[in-house]
Amino acid sequence: MAVPKRRVSKARRDKRRSNVWKLDVPSLEKCSQCGTYKRSHRVCPECGYYNGRLVVKKDA
Repeated sequence: MAVPKRRVSKARRDKRRSNVWKLDVPSLEKCSQCGTYKRSHRVCPECGYYNGRLVVKKDA
């Protein structure tokens, strides 16, 4: 049975785990209607369009 010969220090352990918790910035794309940046596959928060169709009515 494999057993570690020495105890792993906290610094070495944390250095190994450091890349696991990094969050990616959400990718943004331009809205085809109004041109503002929005998250992909979501309704535009400015104009309410998704995939070329009006989904949510926005007050002007």
